[in-house]
Amino acid sequence: MFDFKEYYNLVLSNTALKGLVLIATSIISAKLVDIVFSLIFKRVVKTTKTTLDDKILQLLHKPIFYSILFVGFILSIKTIALPEYVEFVLVGCFKTVTTIIWFFVISRILVMSMDWASRQTATSSILQKNTLPLFNNLGKIGIGLFGAYFIFLSWDININGILASAGVLGVVLGLAAKDTVSNFFAGIFLMADAPFKEGDYILLDTGERGYVKKMGLRSTRFMTRDDIEITIPNSVIAASKIVNESGGPGETERVRVNIQIAYKTDIEKVKTILVNIAKKNENVLNSPEPRVRLREFADHGLRLQLLFWIHKPEIRGRTVDSVNTEIYKTFEEHNILIPFPTMNILMPNESESNL
Repeated sequence: MFDFKEYYNLVLSNTALKGLVLIATSIISAKLVDIVFSLIFKRVVKTTKTTLDDKILQLLHKPIFYSILFVGFILSIKTIALPEYVEFVLVGCFKTVTTIIWFFVISRILVMSMDWASRQTATSSILQKNTLPLFNNLGKIGIGLFGAYFIFLSWDININGILASAGVLGVVLGLAAKDTVSNFFAGIFLMADAPFKEGDYILLDTGERGYVKKMGLRSTRFMTRDDIEITIPNSVIAASKIVNESGGPGETERVRVNIQIAYKTDIEKVKTILVNIAKKNENVLNSPEPRVRLREFADHGLRLQLLFWIHKPEIRGRTVDSVNTEIYKTFEEHNILIPFPTMNILMPNESESNL
């Protein structure tokens, strides 16, 4: 007759057999936990609208299974009376493999989460097409450093000296490359704040106007109207005043043209002429309508301002040229005087000079 108690005592007294039992138990436990995990969390992820959690659930199967399995293997190794150095190597190998598995899985989860977040957030978010690879790489580096730390711990390696050396080296490199670091963080903040984007028409502090050609993490490139490319460090841009002519709800832009006419001129007639000139120009928008305002009673005449809207900021120069040319021709036809500064010199006569 089979005596279970006797068999149990035999297993406990036999370390090799006990180790095999622990291995078998760990395999069964790992499989059961994986099944329970799948059943519970599959119900949870089905209630959400996104597919991100489904993908994460699929990735977590293997690391959970192997983690439980390797824990059982480590316990069985410690139970079996192996030489100390053999036990140290086997345990270190299992811990290292577990760390590497989790490293790759967490890295993939990070990439998927970043990609999902960049599609969900607004354009002004820090997670954009240009910054996404940066944050993915930074995240992988951080996970890799933690992974290396746990691998060192698995082999009982003291890394305090390495960390101290790395800290000193980081300070030295930071001081040596402070301009590069400054430009790097300025580039991140510019992409996050989004004062302009690639393709916008902007006005620089120095007076140049042109398109944003390329936004990088270190510098930004502009293409001026003279087809000259200007590269400006991001730290300089972050501290400068930038006028974005493509900003706002659209690219329409109001243009102001100053005109001065002589006193006693029929001002209503001049206003009508100016509005008609603006309306006839093909680059001027009909809505909002052009208008004229009397701005100042100047020293030499009345200063008027013609206001009209254009649909693209880059056509500003040729539109102003066309409108000014037409104003000059029309004023000539209607004998409208454009005053200019004059000076009267009074010379004393001969009788006054003798006094």
